[in-house]
Amino acid sequence: MAAESEERSGGRRGAVSAPATGAVSWSVYVLRCADGSLYTGVATDVSRRLAEHAGGRRGAKYLRGRGPFELVLSLEAGGRGPALRLERRIKRLPRAAKERLLRSPAARRALLAGIGGAAPGPSGG
Repeated sequence: MAAESEERSGGRRGAVSAPATGAVSWSVYVLRCADGSLYTGVATDVSRRLAEHAGGRRGAKYLRGRGPFELVLSLEAGGRGPALRLERRIKRLPRAAKERLLRSPAARRALLAGIGGAAPGPSGG
């Protein structure tokens, strides 16, 4: 049984494979830190990930000591690949463009063009 699950997970011990019933939906999120900086990340469950960041142990090192955080944008990206591409696009933007992205639905639509499966999430407007 263990060998069977290792085969499905690509031979990685402890790897969890996606549920057979459907694809996992990934989101890209942007947090505003207490110091005003912006942090962009990806997750399958944004609220769980925010709790991890706030807890400190499993959160991103960048965010340690920068709380409290405010979720300022959440975009559903579909699969993991589109989410990572969208995250990279956002991270490469200059600060002024990121702020424009947070304020403008038109800027979000332009950013999402060409990213397969990405759509604005609940706080993405």
